[in-house]
Order: sequence, then C-alpha cells, then structure tokens
Amino acid sequence: MIYEHEPTYGMNTPTDLSSYIRVLKLASTPSWEEFKQVAKIAGAGILLVGTIGFLMFAFMFFLPG
Repeated sequence: MIYEHEPTYGMNTPTDLSSYIRVLKLASTPSWEEFKQVAKIAGAGILLVGTIGFLMFAFMFFLPG
C-alpha cells in the first residue's frame, strides 16, 4: 500500500516543545476567588461520589442479610 504521507513514529521535539512553551506563557495563576469556587465544586463532587458509594455499600451489606 502506498501512502501519500508516510506515517512518522516519534516526536518532532522542537515543534512540540514550542507548543508547550506557548501554552505555559498563556496560562495564568487563578485568583483566590476562582480557586475557592473550583475547590467547592470539587469537594461537592467528592462528597456526592462518596455518598453514592456508601449507600451502595449499605444497600449491599444490610439488605441481602
């Protein structure tokens, strides 16, 4: 089979490195308010998943017995 563009296996390091540097230059540290909001949302998600897991455990442990 003849390919129009030969597949490459490996990194084109200069291009990849410059892309990463560009992203890091555009990135900024979040403000304290943004951080608190993200922390609250993440904490609520962790509590929700933990509650669902505990309810499943309780259901499987106490109900069949």
